[in-house]
Amino acid sequence: MVRTRVGYCGGRKLNPTYHDLGDHTETLQLDYDPTVITYDELLEIFWNSHNPTRQVWSQQYKAAIFVHNERQQRQAERSIARISQEKTGRFFNRTIHTEILSAETFYLAEDYHQKYLLQHSPRLWAEMLEIYRHPLDWINSTAAARLNGYAGGYGTQAQLDEEIDRLGLSSQGRDSLWQTVRRFGK
Repeated sequence: MVRTRVGYCGGRKLNPTYHDLGDHTETLQLDYDPTVITYDELLEIFWNSHNPTRQVWSQQYKAAIFVHNERQQRQAERSIARISQEKTGRFFNRTIHTEILSAETFYLAEDYHQKYLLQHSPRLWAEMLEIYRHPLDWINSTAAARLNGYAGGYGTQAQLDEEIDRLGLSSQGRDSLWQTVRRFGK
């Protein structure tokens, strides 16, 4: 991922906040490099990361794909059709409740929602705050997005080998990151 940001989308309220969300849905905005991962591959990860047959119990937490253009709309519709028509698997003969919605205005969530997993990795978080003094800098940082993923158990030792030099960590930060990745055993 190039960048990840948590926020609110899909509603009409201006400038929603976590405590005054209006009719928005909490969402994750992804910026990615299509030469590294395709939109279809991202959709596959999305379907494998949540239960699309779960009924919506609140606007705030509903499952949705927010699309930015007609191409993404078509790809998302094809992906729903594919999983809906599978003759076996966990979605067989079940209604898909995940919605495809137009990505209108995206409102950035409060700082304490951003890079949540990274914020709970004290050594790595301290390093990010040392490098990025202003919240928007670490919110928009590729390195912080990558570290947040590793802190959550995503990413392998081979991936870390390839990119550790680009993350800007001290030797202590590198050791902490290696321990985190080894703990997840990937």
